[in-house]
Amino acid sequence: MNISELKAGATGVELEAEVSEKDEPREVITKYGKRLNVANAVLKDDTGTIAISLWGNDIANVNVGDKVKITNGYVGEFRGTPQLSTGKYGKIEVIGKGSGPSAKASDDEEPSEDEEM
Repeated sequence: MNISELKAGATGVELEAEVSEKDEPREVITKYGKRLNVANAVLKDDTGTIAISLWGNDIANVNVGDKVKITNGYVGEFRGTPQLSTGKYGKIEVIGKGSGPSAKASDDEEPSEDEEM
């Protein structure tokens, strides 16, 4: 399945894609009061991109540049934008390690605090 084929409401999604972006994790509190970590990421293939949320161990296991396989995922909608999810019954697995950084927005252009201009 290609990313361009994904529409909100799709279930049983199986696809392989590359992680092109990954935000820093943040803590959220569920409606049941449980504290969980989540990190937003973006997957891409030759046909497009889609947002995905990484939860728990997936945050550390999945990095920018990795090729991942989504099994039994579904597409929901968040603020009008389709978003892929693995939910309770799906899974995401790394099938090829990338060499990219683990978080998006590296500030290579800006001097570090130690450098003088």
